[in-house]
Amino acid sequence: MAEGSYQQRRSQIKTYFDRTASEAWSKLTSDAKVSRIRETVRAGRDDMRNTLLSWLPGDLAGKRLLDAGCGTGMLSVEAARRGAEVCAIDVAPSLIEVARERLPADLEPGVVHFEAGDMLDPAHGRFDYVVAMDSLIHYSPEDVVDVLAGIAERTSGSILFTFAPRTPLLALMHAVGKWFPRSDRSPAIVPVSLERLQALIAAEPRLSGWKPGRTHRVMVGFYTSQALELVPA
Repeated sequence: MAEGSYQQRRSQIKTYFDRTASEAWSKLTSDAKVSRIRETVRAGRDDMRNTLLSWLPGDLAGKRLLDAGCGTGMLSVEAARRGAEVCAIDVAPSLIEVARERLPADLEPGVVHFEAGDMLDPAHGRFDYVVAMDSLIHYSPEDVVDVLAGIAERTSGSILFTFAPRTPLLALMHAVGKWFPRSDRSPAIVPVSLERLQALIAAEPRLSGWKPGRTHRVMVGFYTSQALELVPA
């Protein structure tokens, strides 16, 4: 990974979610009324979150989980209810504030640690499981694999993440988005085929001890995302 490309992209994402999309994202991840388009995004995200949770053990007592790109903390809360100690990291401080405000009172203090920062920071420690739901879709495939390799060095169990699958619809949306003024655009999603992503993973020496597991695509209205599981080989 070119360190500059990752940090530059991360900075763009932080600016977008912290300044431009914070209120909309907070509303999307609540039960507030939203537009029909955003209803499909909400439904798709619910489906994807449930899929990723179904790939984790039902009992996570004694396990540490990294929610990499936790947003407003919905997945973090569910993992904590299964007994996990959750380190929930997001690039946007405003979303972390919302996540802290929404943390259910019945959860034990400290079981979920919300922090604005970098998912790759080694200070977060080691983990049994890592989930990165829709937090890597704005990076190049090469950077995604490098991020996975960095996380894998501190993970003993599975790594679950999502990517934007290369489909005709996403390709069209990506092309149309380039016509909008830069100030009106969110950081672009970078589609990649499953085959190319798997080839990049296989070619990364730091992931030689890992192999792809389950995969599942969710397509609901304006939401399209694909989950992939990495497990120790």
